[in-house]
Amino acid sequence: MQAFFAPEQLLHTPQQFMRLGRLMPAADLPDRAAALQSALQACGVPVHEPADPGRAPLEAVHAPHYLDYLETAWERWQALRRPGVEPGIEVLPNLAPYPVPSGGSRRGPCPSPSLVAQTGYYLGDLSCPIGAPSWRAILRSAHSAVAAADAVIAGAPSAYALCRPSGHHAHRDRASGFCFVNNNACAAARLQAHFGRVAVLDVDAHHGDGTQNIFYDRTEVMTVSTHADPGQYFPFYTGYAEERGIGAGIGCNLNLPLAHGSGNGEFLQALAVAAQAIEHFAPRALVLALGFDTYKDDPISVLKLDFEAYRATGRLVRRLGLPTVVVQEGGYMVEAIGPGLSAFLEGLHG
Repeated sequence: MQAFFAPEQLLHTPQQFMRLGRLMPAADLPDRAAALQSALQACGVPVHEPADPGRAPLEAVHAPHYLDYLETAWERWQALRRPGVEPGIEVLPNLAPYPVPSGGSRRGPCPSPSLVAQTGYYLGDLSCPIGAPSWRAILRSAHSAVAAADAVIAGAPSAYALCRPSGHHAHRDRASGFCFVNNNACAAARLQAHFGRVAVLDVDAHHGDGTQNIFYDRTEVMTVSTHADPGQYFPFYTGYAEERGIGAGIGCNLNLPLAHGSGNGEFLQALAVAAQAIEHFAPRALVLALGFDTYKDDPISVLKLDFEAYRATGRLVRRLGLPTVVVQEGGYMVEAIGPGLSAFLEGLHG
């Protein structure tokens, strides 16, 4: 296996996010990436810096007007400064216009030229602050996923993308849940163009709502997600078992929500169901969205997995035998994510 990570991904240093009505210190900090890099080094996995193909791979899954916003938001935020007006330390919304449509529906660009309006339109919650260097980190995170996909297309049996910021809550034209660009979707689109039929398996603690939404009406990409029951857990509005796709995509989406407090046994049962569905779909390549916020001591987890669950996930991916891109998602207990990745790699490589 080879891995991909760009040093610019460390530039995104969010200062705050909203939780239960309070602005809290940010959870997605650069030291997460350092812990994962250490695990890769200990496992003998070489880490490469991805090429810079610009925005084109992102535009395969994201609206250009949304990417325009992400690229320019910080500079425009600073331009709001004038006597009596002092913008906050990061770009954050103070309004939300209306829900993002699902099932293949597409919003047009924000009808207002106001940055305040566009920030409410494109940033779906208060967990996606944009700072001065954020766009470059976001772009390079996606490039890591694209480079991993290209490595698999070139013949590597698997490749790992150390993506930070994460991506699976990013919709076609909306940021959410620490995520700005959907790295999984970028990798899946890249693989689909080559292999024709791709599955995305998401094992993060949270439902991959952005990934589901992007592919919800598609037949050539199957999305499968195991996650904590969203009834009392982010993202709340999606991730339920009855969501199976729409239009031509009916049957190409599978959600396997887990009761809060579930441990390895319940997770592995859901993983077996996921594997059976993927095998029935018969993809030619796989994207694994790998999150460690399922760990029993993670500060925002409601699940109780331990390292053996990640080792078993690696074994399952190995048994599926598909060309695989592993894309890093959540995991906020820094002391656990390195051992978690090591356990996964042990299972993957036998």
